This record gives sequence, C-alpha cells and structure tokens, in this order.
Amino acid sequence: MIIDDEEDVHTITKMALKRFELEQRKLTFIHAYSAGEAKEILSNEEDIALIFLDVVMESDNAGLELVKWIREDLNNKFSRIVLRTGQPGQAPEEQVIVDYDINDYKEKTELDRKKLFTTVFSSLRAYRDIIEVEQARQYQELYREGLERVISSTSHVFEQRSITQFFNGLLQQIMSLLRVKQNSMLLQVTGLGAVYSENDFKIIAQMSNDSGDDAIDPTAFQYLNMAIEQKSSIYQDDILVGYFPSHSDKISLLYLKGITALSEINAKLLEVFSGNVSLAFDNLLLNKEIIETQEELIYRLGDVVESRSNEAGNHIRRMSEISHLLAIKLGLSEEDAELLKQAAPMHDIGKIATPDKVLLKPGKLNSEEMTEMKRHPSIGFEILDGSKRPILKTAALIAQQHHEKYDGSGYPEGLAGEDIHIFARIVAVADVFDALTHKRCYKAAWPTDKVKQFFIEQSGQHLDPEIVKALLDNFDSAMEINNKYQDS
Repeated sequence: MIIDDEEDVHTITKMALKRFELEQRKLTFIHAYSAGEAKEILSNEEDIALIFLDVVMESDNAGLELVKWIREDLNNKFSRIVLRTGQPGQAPEEQVIVDYDINDYKEKTELDRKKLFTTVFSSLRAYRDIIEVEQARQYQELYREGLERVISSTSHVFEQRSITQFFNGLLQQIMSLLRVKQNSMLLQVTGLGAVYSENDFKIIAQMSNDSGDDAIDPTAFQYLNMAIEQKSSIYQDDILVGYFPSHSDKISLLYLKGITALSEINAKLLEVFSGNVSLAFDNLLLNKEIIETQEELIYRLGDVVESRSNEAGNHIRRMSEISHLLAIKLGLSEEDAELLKQAAPMHDIGKIATPDKVLLKPGKLNSEEMTEMKRHPSIGFEILDGSKRPILKTAALIAQQHHEKYDGSGYPEGLAGEDIHIFARIVAVADVFDALTHKRCYKAAWPTDKVKQFFIEQSGQHLDPEIVKALLDNFDSAMEINNKYQDS
C-alpha cells in the first residue's frame, strides 16, 4: 500500500517494482492519497503486507498519527510499515523509531530502485515469517480450544442414558465440535445414527429436513459400508461418517450429509473425539445390558405377584408404560419418567403376603378381609425399604403410597394432595385405568365412556385432578398401550 499525497511518488514506486516477484508471486498495489483515505481502505483490507507511508500529508504529523491508529485502534501488528519522508528534519529518525511502531524509516531521496527493491524484499519476507508464526500459534490455540470442546462434548455424550439420546446428543456435539451453526444445521445437514452388528445396520435415530418422509438416502448405506470396511471415520465430498467401534461386536456410526468443509484441525479433533465416543458407547451398551437385565427381573417378580391375583402379567407392563406416558405429559424429565417406568411394576409387591382367601375372593371383602388387604402397601414398603438403589427406593415409595387418595381418605397413612409423591399419584391413576379397562375376578371390563366418566367423578377426590386431565387428554394413547399389551 502506498500512502502519499504526491501522485509522482505513487507512479515512480509502482514503476520501480513492476517486475518484482517473491516466491513467484507479483505485487498488488493499493493507493491512498491522505491519512483519511488510508483509514477507510485499511478498515476493510486485512492482509496488506507492506505499507509505504509519507509523514507529512494533511498535517505535519498525519503519517505518524496514522501509524498509531494502525497499531492501536486497528490492532494491526503484522503489516510492515516503512516511513518515507521528504523532510527528515520534520520527524527525526531516532525519535520516530523509538516512539512509533514502525519497521523502517527512509528519506525519499535515498530510495533508488536498488534500495527500494531491497527494502520491499526484506519487509515481505519478514511479513511472511510473522504470518507463519501467527498461523502456527492460532493453530495451536484452535487445537487447544478444540480439545476443550472434545472434553466438554465427550462429557455430554457420557451422560446419555439411551441409545436414541446417545445419537441425538452425538449429532449436537459434532455440530458444536465442527463449529457448524445450530440455526442453520437443521436446514443444511441431514443424517442418521445407526448401530452395526451381525452384518446388519439398525437405524436408531434419523435427522432429516424432509418433513413426513422417513425414507433413508440410499447412498447412506454405501458410505456406512465404506466406513465399516476402512474401520475409520471418512469425509468425502460433503458427507461425513463418524465411526465409533466398541469392544463388543457392535459399532455405532453417524452419517451426516451437508458438512461443507472439514479442516485439518477439525479432522484431528474428530479423530480424538471418536476414541472418546467409542468408550462412551461401550459404557452405554454395558449400562443398557444391566438395565435390561434389571427390568426383566423386575417384570418377572411382578408377574409372580400378579399371577397370584389371577391377573395377567401384562397388567404391570401396561401400568409401567402408561405411568411413563403420563410422567412425560406432566413435564417430568425423561430420567424421572424412565425411573418411574422401571419401579412401577413393584407397586403391589406387598400382595405376596396377602392370603389367597382374601386375594382371590370373587365378591366384596368384609371388614376383616379389607383390613388384611390394606396391609399390602406397608408390607411392600418393608420389603423394598433400606436399599440405596434409585429404582428400589422409588419402588418402596410407590408401594407404600399408591393407595393414598388425593382427598386424604386413602391408606395406609391418610396422606392428601401433594403430600403424596407425584410418582405414587401417577401410578394410582394408571392402576385405576388398567383395572377399569380390563376384566378382573370380581368385575368385567368397563366401556370407554363409563371409564372416562369415572375419572371425571374421582378427579380431586381419589385421584389428582392434574394427572386425570393428562390421562383424559391422552386417552387414545393410553388405549393404544392397552392394545399393544393385551392379556393372553
């Protein structure tokens, strides 16, 4: 950039350097004829390597003031600045070099073609070396920041409790890792999450901007298979496939279409992230196996209890699913809803101690038999109490309180309103719903209209009105659960 108020200086400088090359690159000249014009240009040009700057222009110190503005206001520390003056006495060289961040000071009369060439060559080399150092520093800084994002993202992925959550979380964290803007992500990026096992892909989560269309891009399988064959993540065109193996026979894969750029640093970060995700996937599979074993044992225990009542084992499955449905509709977290679903099957565990003559009596219970029946919540609590495991602690609470009534007329403790835990209030609604809509040894299944009318009547008395409303608002979904888990 040439900044000088004399037209001849611009012309002569350009002519003297017209054949100049550095590393087979020619010069591009930018011209300004005042400090004000130079500021306007410099505000928009970020990669000017060398500035030839006149000292005296609009004012005696216009050039010196511009130097301060470039270094301080513009925060440009990289452009090499060579002051040129036709009036050396106006700005003594030693004082200027000490007081101002310039790189060279020349009198216009001493800048012949040879010296001009030397000055430009040395200045451009210096600029090149400074930029390389800065780029290396920025790369290291970006990599450090990227590793911090990897650690943060991995932590988030480790928190996921289900495979679906895992893949949805994985998508979000890769977007964050690659600095893809979230507000544009949904419009630009489509993809899917899959688990590969026994030579087959199982689609777990699908992210698509095609509303209502669940069809999978047929090219996705081509790229997924490519990653399986190469045993590594791949990036080709605008497609990224994340490859996350586990120590088992399962491999998780994330297919993304619409990733328009993947820098070298992001590729390395993705490689580091992949190793951490593989560990998270291992933990998730192990945790999933433990939970599934735990759930199966709980259901089998519930089946034993329910079989004594001549009730089909699907009663507890329906109750668990409807409890989960109501928990979600009431705004409980997915974690709490899942905990409730796992604990609900043990709500009647205390019936294991109830005598057959009471439990299996087809008619109405007398007062003595009712007293015996009312003991099962306390017995259930005693069986489950004392465990530090969240599921058993929750099950103990539900077993104890699921026969309490919202108006305080229930048993065993006569709790009322919100003194009854929300889990127990939800299970109470789910239990009554299942009892009314299915045949029991003492009654036939009720018609739908009668069931709805009963809940309306019991709202605020036996049952929590907010939970009753959630059930009635989602009655069709509850009936779908009934249909899915029909009694044999």
